[in-house]
Order: sequence, then structure tokens, then C-alpha cells
Amino acid sequence: MDLGIDFGTTRTVVAVADRGNFPVVGFETPEGDVYDHFPSVAASNGTSLVFGHEAVAKLDEPGWSGLRGFKRLLARPDAAQHPIVDIGGVRIGLDVLLVSFLTALREALVHRSNCPCPGQRASELQAYVAVPARASSAQRFLTLEAFGRAGFTVKGLLNEPSAAGVEYAHRYSKTFTANRSRVLVYDLGGGTFDISLVEMGEHDHTVLDNAGVNDLGGEDFDRTLLALALEQSGPQQTDPTILLERARVAKEALSPNSRRVPIDLDDSTVAVPTKDFYEAARSLVDRTIDTIGEVLPNGAKERFDTTELAGVYVVGGGSDLPAVSRQLKEVFGRRVKRSAYASGATAVGLAIAASNQAPVVHETFSRTFGVFRELSSGADVAFDAILTRQARLQPNGTEWTRRYRPVHNIGHFRFAECDRMGEGGNPLGDLTPFAELYFPFDPALREVELAGLPIEHRSGLPLIEERYQVDDHGIVSVCITDLESGWSREQRL
Repeated sequence: MDLGIDFGTTRTVVAVADRGNFPVVGFETPEGDVYDHFPSVAASNGTSLVFGHEAVAKLDEPGWSGLRGFKRLLARPDAAQHPIVDIGGVRIGLDVLLVSFLTALREALVHRSNCPCPGQRASELQAYVAVPARASSAQRFLTLEAFGRAGFTVKGLLNEPSAAGVEYAHRYSKTFTANRSRVLVYDLGGGTFDISLVEMGEHDHTVLDNAGVNDLGGEDFDRTLLALALEQSGPQQTDPTILLERARVAKEALSPNSRRVPIDLDDSTVAVPTKDFYEAARSLVDRTIDTIGEVLPNGAKERFDTTELAGVYVVGGGSDLPAVSRQLKEVFGRRVKRSAYASGATAVGLAIAASNQAPVVHETFSRTFGVFRELSSGADVAFDAILTRQARLQPNGTEWTRRYRPVHNIGHFRFAECDRMGEGGNPLGDLTPFAELYFPFDPALREVELAGLPIEHRSGLPLIEERYQVDDHGIVSVCITDLESGWSREQRL
């Protein structure tokens, strides 16, 4: 069974490839209702954990507390070290939390969904999965590893907006002309925002550029709405997680004609004027539109150059808010096309890819990867960009090599990723340090603990090679070798 699984910050959506159709899977709740998503929620009573719809139901019971949005923890600099997460007194490693959630998802697919899954044979649940376009190497690896450990056979990984682009081409192929063959995918999810510019060929899709904001999504609109409600009502006794869930439900019930947003609090219902909510949320949407400037140049008469755009495709659960499309249309006019099922577009695109009916997607390295190196015997450092944004990822992996003779006794490599590089060679935007490696350039230090030793100038040191490899999922590994002796150290980053 071929699946497309969009593991989201607030909800996980699954689509299935079924004889040329790609329906979204419905999940049954403990009460017998069916929803087209599996909530990305964990709940605990201090001794046990439950997930998904069961977790949402438990949040209304005394003694239970929950955690929503744990996908955002994958963007932490220390995510690869499996930090401990506390959920209502249950302490669990981030990696185990992810595997436990995805295992619950698989069990729900097999036993409590309308998916025609083949019994409990995990090897038959084959899936394409997605990550944010700007996900780090560590986040990509942790996601793939967790799906595998949870019993899924992962056929491939795509960036979320790239998968939505596949769904756009499947649904809106008639919008393409010889002069308009590009799509701007605007993906506002529950916890992240991604933007991708994709060149749509008949047999190939090429991602030209990516940008985004890792800490902006639908949850921020929920918090904005809840803050307006609490301004009217004052402090509440109800668990903030539950209040935020109520704000989300109220927000998603909005229609273009809604005048007020009713939210249930402790003992009353507060009605927030819709115009006040949209005014408070406008800066969030403006922030996403400003980010578009990183992938589209300025236009001669318009804010952006749209001469080659077939459409601006609005997807992601966060984009359900009517104000989002309204503000985008102020900039892009009739080119804005909102997915008929914004929350499911990525999952459907993944299912199309899993069925082998999609064009080949050529991804780019969506961030700048580099290393801080020592200068002047450790008195200064400089950032060396190794893989820059827009570098093409090859289907069988991509490799870069650097050779040199060092002038210091120790190499202290502090690997990091950033949004882009400035004119002076300095990293700009979000900077995420995520790995550190010491290498003894001086062969006499091979058996010595290097951390804490002074970095000193040396001459006559051996020739060193740094070999960087990026697989087709965007996961980076490095191997540093003394070419004269063959001594090396290798690390997945």
C-alpha cells in the first residue's frame, strides 16, 4: 500500500494511492466520529502516554495534560542528541517520542481508519514522507529514522512545498503555458512557513529556490486569537493547551462572512470581532509575504516579478484562514489559487509521488551549510560556506571535496546552517549550530582528548581532505582524512 504522509505540527494527514485516485484517509475517534487527519498531539496522566484523537479526548479529563506541536522540537540545535521532553511528568527522549507517535499513527491506519491497509504487515505500508523545505540535515535524518523504526517502509522524502507542487501539476496542468511555467508554492502549516519557486516541466519539476520561517505557522494565529479572547475575559483556570485547542477550532470554523469568533472559556463564551482578529493577525501574513522577496525579484510595476508565474498555490492548514488568501490577492491578484483541500495538498502530492505517477522532482539544498574555522591561532573565526542555498541535489547524492595544508595543530569544526550569506561572507538570517568535531591535524595528538587544548600555529603538517556528501534526502555527512597516513574521522551531520 503506497501512502503519502504529511507529518504536521498540529495534524498529520495521510493520502493513499488507490488505482489512480489519491483520497485522504479518515481516522475514527474514540467517540466514533471520523476526521481527515490524525492530531499531532501527545497526552499523559503522569504514567502513560497516548496520541492522536485519543490524546485530544483525554485532555478534557482531570489529571491529563498534553503536548502539541512537538514537531517543532526537531528544529532545535540539539535535536540530534535526543533531548528529554516532559509531558505531564512522563520524561521521554525526543527520538522515542517521535517513534511512539508514528507507531500510534500506523496502528490507527491499520485498525481505526478507512485506509485499505493490508493487515498489520508493516513492510506493505510504503510511504513518501515530507519535511519543511528548510529542515536541517539532523531533522531530515531523525524523521526518516523515526518512520522506519515505527514500521513504515520509506520510499522517499520530499520537501513539503515540493510535494504540494506535485499536487498542483496534477490538478491544474491547464494553467501552464510556454511563457508561464513556474509555480510559487505558499505553504503555511501549523508550525512552519515555507515558500518554493518551482519550474514545472512535463517530466521534471525543478525547485529553483526556497525560503521560509521555521517559527511561524497556524499556531501563531491561534495564540493571537486566544490573546484577544483573554483580553476580554481575564485569566482562566483551564489548561492553556486546552484553551489553545479551542481557539484553533474556533479559527477553523471561520468563513469569509463571519463577523465574530466565539471561543469557549471556563464558564463563558467570548466572541472576538473578526475584524479585530484579522487586524491583529495581519502582521503575521505580512511576514510571510515579505519572505517571498527572497525567491522572487521585484517587478517593474508590481511588488514582485510574476511574468513567468502560472500560479501562486496556497496550501497548508494555516492558510485556511480567509484573511491569508485575501492579503495574498492584494499582491498577486488572480494568480492566487488556494487548494480545495489546503491541509491535504502535501499528503496528496506525496501519494502521487509514491505511486510513481509524478514527474521527477529535482530539489535544491534549501539552506546554506558551512563551518566556523579557526583563524590566527584561535584568536578569530571565520564562516566558510560549503554548500550554498540553491545547490542542486542529485538523485544518487552530491559530493564536495576540499584539500589543504593546515596551519594549526587542531581543527575545531563548528558546523552550522543559515538562511543565506551576506556580501562580506557572514551568515545571515536564522543560524542553527548543530554539530561540532575536533580533528588532530598534528599526528602527535591522535590519542589525546582535544577539547580544551589550545589551538597553536604549526608548519609542515600533512595534507588534509574534507569530503562532504549530501544524499538525495538532504542529509549531510563529512569525512576528514589525513591523506598521508589515511587516518580519518567521519560524522553524519
